[in-house]
Amino acid sequence: MTDRERVLAALSHREPDRIPIDLGGTESSGLTAAAYNSLKRHLGLPEGGRVFEPFQHVVLVEDEIKERFGIATYPLIFEPRRWRPACLPDGSPCEVPEGWRTVTLPDGSEEAVDASGAAIGRRAGSGFHFDPVNPPMAGVESIGDIPKHRDVIHSFDAPFFADESIEELTARAGRLRDASGRAAILNFQSHILAAGQLLRGFESFMSDLLLNTKLAEALLTELVDGYCERANALFPALNGLVDVILVNDDLGTQAGPMLSPKVYRARIKPHQRRLFSHLKSISGLPLLLHSCGSVRWAIPDLIEVGIDALNPVQVSAAEMDTAALKRDLGREIAFWGGGCDTQHVLNRGTPAEVREEVKRRIGDLAPGGGFVFCQVHNIQPEVPPENIVAMLAAAAESGGY
Repeated sequence: MTDRERVLAALSHREPDRIPIDLGGTESSGLTAAAYNSLKRHLGLPEGGRVFEPFQHVVLVEDEIKERFGIATYPLIFEPRRWRPACLPDGSPCEVPEGWRTVTLPDGSEEAVDASGAAIGRRAGSGFHFDPVNPPMAGVESIGDIPKHRDVIHSFDAPFFADESIEELTARAGRLRDASGRAAILNFQSHILAAGQLLRGFESFMSDLLLNTKLAEALLTELVDGYCERANALFPALNGLVDVILVNDDLGTQAGPMLSPKVYRARIKPHQRRLFSHLKSISGLPLLLHSCGSVRWAIPDLIEVGIDALNPVQVSAAEMDTAALKRDLGREIAFWGGGCDTQHVLNRGTPAEVREEVKRRIGDLAPGGGFVFCQVHNIQPEVPPENIVAMLAAAAESGGY
């Protein structure tokens, strides 16, 4: 079987000849650039990589790494036309989009700025990630203000520094398709709940969901309209060049739901249903949802609105035991992740402990298909490269059916 066939078999709940492995097929299943450089040094390869998601410093995984570890996926995502050299917070080299700009502040922190120079993210001097700042719709008070922000809403999740055209993305997708037997994951870059939080500010939007429901409804309706327009322009061009569509929305915390299930079902789920139904109707492709945290409670709802696979399967969160998830829900949804706990094992364990963790999770999640292996979320800078190698080697060794 080809890697593409393995991924599609897994999503169809069939056992391929071996478990497909994802590393970097999505913006949430790869490596931070510092971890990538550490891995490359360990393997005797030159440092450096292209940071396509600079808020988290997520890097594009190169073919040499994919071939070495049997990676079955690659991402399709709008990229910049040009890249420029840069340094990571640890001093190691990388490339970033030419349009990505940051400003160092007197206290040693760093601000990311948009094309107009307005601050959109802030990184603490000792940190590796940018937290969003200055929500663009923080001052909105009524439904009448929504049309004034239509351009902001419709461009949400479309990074200003990724200036590749649809035609350029399509041409690149065609070249990748011809050169690789791997599965193409279209990172569609869409959120519902998280979009409201980032556009309005976390506290304001969570209050809107309870106290200003008409405003929340108007915002999310406009948001989904924008996503549907974007899909209508993009999907026909990529017809035959994509295997899976990634959508996003964090619904859980470490301990449980981010919002009450009742509010989710009344305010968020209908908009997910409209968006996901539209994406599937015009593409015919399976949907992979990224949602961190404790989301066992929401999985039946996600299945109902058209989700075929769940990532990252945060095994250390409440009620996310892999054996129970597979037993109770594995016939209806595939699990794309959960292959190694990144909060306690991959970053702190020994290589032997990492291998045991991988074998355990594969034993829980792989039987009957419905499983694509990857670690829980992006590999962070402090993860020892020996552990990354141990994880991927164990996945390959234990991945036969």
